[in-house]
Amino acid sequence: MSMRYRLLGRTGLRISEVLLGAMPLGEEEIGASSHKALRVLALYGEAGGNLIDTANSYSGGRSETSLGPGRTADRSPRQVRLGR
Repeated sequence: MSMRYRLLGRTGLRISEVLLGAMPLGEEEIGASSHKALRVLALYGEAGGNLIDTANSYSGGRSETSLGPGRTADRSPRQVRLGR
């Protein structure tokens, strides 16, 4: 099965239909260490995923901190979503 994509409104951005929810990543207490977070991110990227839901409040900020090195390593473009 291959990843499917959709256009995001009128932005022209092509986003994957499967979103990676990153809330638990970096949460050592539940077994989602930073090392495992990077592995999850790598597998998601290999599958063609390019849409990640994260916030500085997830896991006390550890979610974003855990994902940062992986996003830098793959040199993928960054997209920012602002919401209420």
